[in-house]
Amino acid sequence: MTRISHLANGLTVISRPMPGLETASIALFAGAGSRHEEARVNGLAHLFEHMVFKGAGGRSARQISEAIEDVGGELNACTERDQTSFTAAVLGDHVPLAVELLGDLVARPQFDPDELAREAEVVLQELAEAEDTPSDIIFDHLWSQAFAEQPLGRSILGSEESVRGIGRDDLTGWRDRHYRGGSMVLSAAGAVEHEALVALAERHLGELQAGEAPEAEPARFTPRVRRDPAKADQAQLTAGYEAPGQKAEDYLAARLFADIAGGGASSRLFQAVREERGLAYTVSAGLHPHDEIGLLHVHAATSRKQGAAAQALIEEVLRDAAETLGQRELDRARIQIRAGLAMALETPWGQAAQAARQWLVHGRLIGREELAAKLAALDVEQVRAAGARMLAGEPARATLGLAA
Repeated sequence: MTRISHLANGLTVISRPMPGLETASIALFAGAGSRHEEARVNGLAHLFEHMVFKGAGGRSARQISEAIEDVGGELNACTERDQTSFTAAVLGDHVPLAVELLGDLVARPQFDPDELAREAEVVLQELAEAEDTPSDIIFDHLWSQAFAEQPLGRSILGSEESVRGIGRDDLTGWRDRHYRGGSMVLSAAGAVEHEALVALAERHLGELQAGEAPEAEPARFTPRVRRDPAKADQAQLTAGYEAPGQKAEDYLAARLFADIAGGGASSRLFQAVREERGLAYTVSAGLHPHDEIGLLHVHAATSRKQGAAAQALIEEVLRDAAETLGQRELDRARIQIRAGLAMALETPWGQAAQAARQWLVHGRLIGREELAAKLAALDVEQVRAAGARMLAGEPARATLGLAA
């Protein structure tokens, strides 16, 4: 049974016991990501996530690693554009240690200047690796065109200049402004007990400042184009269309359209572009939602000489899907969403992460039955209409290695 409590500082605590399990996953989510940064310190959210592991709560980086691995557990973290998460997986007996460590990372990081200098170099190596991986960097390029000159369009990793310019005061200021109780969730699932979890949260996270973190700058869609004709073994093609945000009434219809168009091996794009014409090894479409806006993104990896033909066929397939997608495709997309969710929720991590994300986005939990009912209520015409609305405007584009 899911239970929810709130600390005095506003932090939400959610527990989802899973009888019969010996393990637990604990997720500490903050509603702050790269889109909340100023341009001068682009990459700050990601560097913060790295730096907290370099010393916190009186433990060194090595001692933090040893503490969790001594009990067979794992610690991890992830920075996104909208959120940052810190997670632990442990045996049920070691939930107290996991919450203590997560609390130390967020509430009591050391931010040693020498460690900061070293870790900035590590992040720059990560940035260089991403820039050398066309299938990764192409999506940063697409976001930069779809949300040009806005926080949402900036890279999560930042740039060499911005990362080198981040100092200790920037890290502490980021924590104080954005890691506030009212914008954070501690969610745990598996071998957990609610009252004990709340007591642990109070002990290790109760000192965080109360109140809400500052809201991000609202995003606006900018259909710009970036073409990098530099020679490469493969051409990377992307297009992005303005789509509903995750709170919009037509979000699910738009999500279903994206899945039908390019969500798997049975999708229209995969069948037409790869299987029937052999124009691309990789081709897909998906809907990436943010709070107030989304992006229907299409990606293909193809040869330079076939790039133009692949791009033309992709656009033709998308337009046709908005006019002719049928009941069987809709039924398949609905069951794929339901099955994917069910599989994820059979794991403690899936349960903990879903609860934290839902609470940060919607301020409540959405059960599987409610989602199933919303999916069942959508018909073919509504999904076609959602697709047509997204495709009606000019897309943003980013390409790498496409022959002129």
